[in-house]
Amino acid sequence: MWKPGWPGAGHPSQIGTSNGRSFSPGPAGRRRPQPTPRSSSLTMSSNISTTSLPGTRATKRSTAAPPVGLRDPLDVLGEILGIQTKLLEPNEHKPHLSGTKLQMEDDIDFGELSLEEYANREELEKSEANPDSYSTQSVEEYEKEKDKFHDLHRSVKACDEVLKTVESYLSSFQTDLGLVSAEIETLQTRSQALNRRLENRKAMEKLLGPIVEDIALPPHVVRKIAEGEINDSWIKALQQAEQKIKSVEARDTENIKAIQDVKPELDRITNKVIERVREYFVTRIKALRVPNVNAQHIQQTGFLRMKELFLFMAHHSTQLTDEIGQAYINTMRWYYLSHFQRYHKSLEKLKVHVMEKYDTLGQEDLTKRSNLIPSLKSTPIIAHDSFGLGRRIETLRNREHPPLKAASIEDDKAVHYLEVPFRHFNYALMENASAEYTFITEFFSYKSYEQASIMFQQIFGPTFTLGQSFTKSLVEQNMDALGIMLAVRLNNQFAFELQRRRVPVLDSYINATNMLLWPRFQIVMDAHSESLRKYNPNSTLGGSRGTLTSGDPKHNTAPHLLTQRFGQFLHGILALSSEAGDDEPTANGLGRLRGDYEAFLTRLSKVLTDDRKKERFMYNNYSLVLTIISDTDGKLAAEQKEHFEALKRAFRE
Repeated sequence: MWKPGWPGAGHPSQIGTSNGRSFSPGPAGRRRPQPTPRSSSLTMSSNISTTSLPGTRATKRSTAAPPVGLRDPLDVLGEILGIQTKLLEPNEHKPHLSGTKLQMEDDIDFGELSLEEYANREELEKSEANPDSYSTQSVEEYEKEKDKFHDLHRSVKACDEVLKTVESYLSSFQTDLGLVSAEIETLQTRSQALNRRLENRKAMEKLLGPIVEDIALPPHVVRKIAEGEINDSWIKALQQAEQKIKSVEARDTENIKAIQDVKPELDRITNKVIERVREYFVTRIKALRVPNVNAQHIQQTGFLRMKELFLFMAHHSTQLTDEIGQAYINTMRWYYLSHFQRYHKSLEKLKVHVMEKYDTLGQEDLTKRSNLIPSLKSTPIIAHDSFGLGRRIETLRNREHPPLKAASIEDDKAVHYLEVPFRHFNYALMENASAEYTFITEFFSYKSYEQASIMFQQIFGPTFTLGQSFTKSLVEQNMDALGIMLAVRLNNQFAFELQRRRVPVLDSYINATNMLLWPRFQIVMDAHSESLRKYNPNSTLGGSRGTLTSGDPKHNTAPHLLTQRFGQFLHGILALSSEAGDDEPTANGLGRLRGDYEAFLTRLSKVLTDDRKKERFMYNNYSLVLTIISDTDGKLAAEQKEHFEALKRAFRE
């Protein structure tokens, strides 16, 4: 649409070409770059009227000069849209421009101007540059095309609004993107700070972790120690607490505030543990005083199973540990003494053969003994055999036979020899003492051997005294040499068994018992020798010269009755001395007894008038002795057999 006041607005007939050149605003011969096709590209046909102009009009347009200062609207629109137009020359035989291809410019730089401002600026510049240019279209044709231009204008305005909205969106997005970028930078900074803090914390944890782990005690452990029942789980809780306490004690010299803070709390836990442990063991010690209680069962279940508790108390409170130990000593001393006193009274009820002075080799009680022993196969019935060992050696061989119980002793009506009550009392004493010493060394393991030995002696001292007095009462008035020798061998067995069990604390008791037995044995052996020396051939035993067969005493060469006694007695001593050592006094006693026996036979042989009968008498007696002791073993037996074999050869016919 033409604006009012434009030159030539009322003279459309003047629009045309002059001098055969184009009316493009650009310089002559200049071509605009071809536009890249778009989805909204325009063709020349859309800007040209659909009504064909008369041919005369076209002719005039090609020849008439354009008005001064007036531009062709088609050129203006082409410049605005970036389209380059070209009018047909007269000699070109193309009826219309519908087939003309338009070249559009891709990039239109509007700057900061709107479409209308940009068009006015371009128009002003071109009019100033080329004031002689003019439009080739008539007003009528432009009026016909103005609706399209209005539509185009509205479209451009709509696009401008859309572009403004898009610009607003993009501005908002740019703002949001800036905020996000700032937040990302903040997060990156915080992440880096957190990473540094994490690394520092890891480094600190690596240094402090072991310390915290060593001193930190879980609450449930503390609750268990303070309120829980003392059992295996309680011991486990105490072990955890003890580990923490030891760690704190080991680091106490270090200047660590955490340890200084936790140490008072651990001290309170320690005091609580000591208090509960003390109450526990006091209760168990009181249980040992209950009548007929099994002390070893309480020791195993109540003491040894809770040994760690006592060791904990011993480590943290020596005074309380000593008090508990002394209470245990007093209780067990009473326990063993009272039980062995009852057992001693029960053993005293056993019937025991008591050998008197009439039971020596050269004497006989007229109220107990018959005058003669008719033969070896038939002997008179006697109350007991004072000189033969017989089955009494079974007491020595049955090492594993348990001691008699007090209840069964009261029902025992048999008559025993002294070695039976001796074995039962000392065997029971050995078993209980071994068990107690083993318990002391295990439960009071923190004590040295000397301390444990003193503790054991404090417990068993009165019981040992009772045992020694019981042994003394058995042998003090008894002339049973074989019984005393059996007691000696039993005592040696106990000593060997204690060595095997590694219980050295009974050595003093064993030695004291030997000191009671060996002197008494020597006394009895001396009594037998004395009886042989004091033998009276005219006594009841010496009637008819005391031979084993009847006949004239002056011609009878049969063995004497005392020879059989001496042989049996010697056999018993040798049988019990098969493993005797050279340091024992047995050989000396037997040597004196054998010398007195030989002197006794020499005195008896003087009754015989014939020298050959004397030799025969001596030979028969020595032969009988050798026959009786022939099945004995040992060094001492070999010496005695060799000696009597030599005597036998000396009197052989």
